Amino acid sequence: GAAIMASKLLHRLIRDRLGEICHLLENPGSAPPICLAKNGSPDSAVRFHMEKVVSMESLVMGVIETAFKQMDDLIEKEKTSYAISGGCCALAAIHLMGKLYVANAGDSRAIIIRNSEVIPMTNEFTPESERQRLQYLGFLRPELLGNEFTHIEFPRRIQHSELGKKMLYRDHTMTGWAYKTIVEDDLKFPLIYGEGKKARVMATIGVTRGLGDHDLKVYNSNIYIKPFLSCVPEVMVYNVDENKHGPDDVLVMGTDGLWDVTTDREVADAVSAYLSCCDPADPMRYTLAAQDLLMRSRGVLKERGWRLPNEKLGSGDDITVFVIPLAGHESET
Repeated sequence: GAAIMASKLLHRLIRDRLGEICHLLENPGSAPPICLAKNGSPDSAVRFHMEKVVSMESLVMGVIETAFKQMDDLIEKEKTSYAISGGCCALAAIHLMGKLYVANAGDSRAIIIRNSEVIPMTNEFTPESERQRLQYLGFLRPELLGNEFTHIEFPRRIQHSELGKKMLYRDHTMTGWAYKTIVEDDLKFPLIYGEGKKARVMATIGVTRGLGDHDLKVYNSNIYIKPFLSCVPEVMVYNVDENKHGPDDVLVMGTDGLWDVTTDREVADAVSAYLSCCDPADPMRYTLAAQDLLMRSRGVLKERGWRLPNEKLGSGDDITVFVIPLAGHESET
């Protein structure tokens, strides 16, 4: 339900928010006002000294970030009336004024393939990559941990027999590891447990950013996951106008079902190989390249399940793929 609602509304929220600042975008040479009147126009009564330079790029990024938060609020507001349950990751690409803005909240991924070079446009958001943010929230608001979890990380679960002994640990302030003496509170279940794809927040969820999931709780408890699951995306910017693009240069957007079994390099090689075999005039070539990626990651159905050519398991997750050409935008009006 959250995914359907986001697919219908998120792009509209971004568009509406951009409409509020379009008069600023039309005059990129002028500094944006610190304050806007209620009608969206600059408030002429405000005459503060501008201490920070706010770029148009940062204004657009702020619009996208705000739209994601507004989308999350709408899902929470509507979940009771329309029985919207669950949550979803969200990956959005906005081409505006010669720049490509890619916003990611979750474990989907986007890459640009330019002259067969791979340019990552997203970062992974996992319990491990966001460990310090999660631990800091647990440190600031220990009531969110429900007296069952500890925000401190240890290499393994602490046993009761180890009270008083020294054990390696790290908290939200640390990148490295140090020793501490084990106390009673350290026996609680760790906020982040497991490694790699098996890492979980409160032994429940393996992704740390996304929309929805307002009702998600730790199993058999009243501890909510949502405060640790952020709806705020990371926005990365690529300057389309500053680079020349051929017909085989593309943006690839995919859900984790694609990337779980296929690396960035493998995706780039597969797309480049497929497009090179297509008629450049075929309007379906990019859609067919996306379909080829999907089938490569799913594999072939055999007696022992879906298998890749190397006999490894194919992706058992949902797979959505977009292959979007970067050339030709100069002719758009």
